[in-house]
Amino acid sequence: MDYEAFFQTELDVLREDGRYRVFAELERKAGAFPHATCFNHEGVDKVTVWCSNDYLGMGQHPAVLSAMHETLDRCGAGAGGTRNISGTTHAHVELERELADLHGKESALLFTSGYVSNWAALSTLAARIPGCIVLSDALNHASMIEGIRHSRAECHRFAHNDPEDLDRRLSAMDPDRPKLVVFESVYSMDGDIAPIEEILDVCERHGAMSYIDEVHGVGLYGPRGGGVAEARGLMDRITVIEGTLGKAFGVMGGYIAGSAAVCDFVRSFASGFIFTTALPPALAAGAAASIRHLKTSQVERERHQERVAYVRRRLDAIGIPTIENPSHIIPVMVGDAKKCKRISDWLMEHHGIYVQPINYPTVPVGTERLRLTPSPVHSDDDIDRLVRGLSEIWSMCELARREMAA
Repeated sequence: MDYEAFFQTELDVLREDGRYRVFAELERKAGAFPHATCFNHEGVDKVTVWCSNDYLGMGQHPAVLSAMHETLDRCGAGAGGTRNISGTTHAHVELERELADLHGKESALLFTSGYVSNWAALSTLAARIPGCIVLSDALNHASMIEGIRHSRAECHRFAHNDPEDLDRRLSAMDPDRPKLVVFESVYSMDGDIAPIEEILDVCERHGAMSYIDEVHGVGLYGPRGGGVAEARGLMDRITVIEGTLGKAFGVMGGYIAGSAAVCDFVRSFASGFIFTTALPPALAAGAAASIRHLKTSQVERERHQERVAYVRRRLDAIGIPTIENPSHIIPVMVGDAKKCKRISDWLMEHHGIYVQPINYPTVPVGTERLRLTPSPVHSDDDIDRLVRGLSEIWSMCELARREMAA
């Protein structure tokens, strides 16, 4: 077999379909984000980032940077190994205490990313609980799907955000078998939010464990940033809460929070934890500082919500079609991979606006979109430029607009 020819052919298909992904080489500017420098073959350009998951701009917050600098100078760069052998540091322990407190749980367990925390925790729980059946929301993230697949446990998908379908499926199962219901709070591509209370009612009625992915909720919702479950007063009813440190908290890492027993169980049996080098202490210290700040500060969350609402109003006013949802994510619906990439490229070239096209396999074919994530640090001028640029390219691509209210 001509391996190189095969690789090239597959890549050519992606390009022809408009799904080939080109990374922009960016350099964020601390204190100036969402403005950044973009490096390209012609030199450098100034851009405004509209698709970052650093939702609150905490990646440049003085408290976070100070904690990281101080820990780096005091402890050095790396953790020194896996947590099991030589890599558990004081910074890791302090961060896990902050996370347990954030979610009102006995314990928390830190991982190197949100993807790894989902993969490791779900694969371990589903594989090692004898006879466990997993019920997974139809739109769960790839990290959750991969973890469930790796467990080789029996798995059933229930209709997205549908407690009634979940109840029907659980009712048809052996009541004596252990069950794990897996879902998200905020779904990152459509921005819809799960009916958490109704799902937990079903779980409790059937004696099932509940596992919620709050990666797009932590930091952003609830009086202390504990996520949608905290905002709705439901954290105490959830078996395992999973989250990330790389989005609203602005740093890096993932975690689970739950009872002391469940966290110790995953710590003791999950290969994705046991055999992975620990996060550098400076990252752990920065994440802890971010969490501590957002537990008491409402300024970032309030400004964030105001910016999201303002961008929605401006896009609605010019008829740009978006998915209406109650979250902070604004999906601008294009519906064509090639046009989606054309829009993204044109906005970058002509307006210095960086927003990546979202296409298959992240979203189904025919639902390609731009995923806008307004932040507290986007100014009125930034928003004016975004709206003006989108309106121009929308007309150039001959895309339909939503009917505007009279």
